[in-house]
Amino acid sequence: MEIGLILGLVAAGLLLVLGLYVVVTYNSLVKLRNRVDEAWSDITVQLKRRADLIPQLVETVKGYASHESGVFESVTRARAATINAQTPAEASQAEGQMQQALKSIFAVAEAYPQLQASQNFLELQSALVDTENKIQASRRFYNGGVRDYNTKIQLFPNNIFVRGMGFKERDFFEVEELAAISEPPRIDFGS
Repeated sequence: MEIGLILGLVAAGLLLVLGLYVVVTYNSLVKLRNRVDEAWSDITVQLKRRADLIPQLVETVKGYASHESGVFESVTRARAATINAQTPAEASQAEGQMQQALKSIFAVAEAYPQLQASQNFLELQSALVDTENKIQASRRFYNGGVRDYNTKIQLFPNNIFVRGMGFKERDFFEVEELAAISEPPRIDFGS
């Protein structure tokens, strides 16, 4: 066999393997990117659900403590920031504000035993706890997806060519003010 033919077959084989590698890598990155996008959508759904509960909670507490207008304004601003957040970084910042605002409103509620016994308040409290748990789960799922996606982009030899195909790292959803969430809002008024 002629050496030129052998080299041609080896080169064609290498090109085929390289082409398959690029196709498999591209497809896996698309799948990971879509998973991250889906997880972000799940977070925004839960943040919207919580934002929808906040006005009901404010109105319920307002009925007992109408003089606490500063707290209600703070909650309203935090709610607006959450609704308007478009990126994980914006949502992270809004999350810190929301946690502080929720702490404030629940601190006001602690001073009113009749409010704590109100069926409407208890139902809102339960719905809010459920939503907070779903936000945490969605955030963990999103961050796991971002970790996998970013790792795939950063691994060698992917890091050489995938950015040229439009793939770039994503931001984690991290709360910027860790102190804001170091102690969750106290929402157990049964004691």
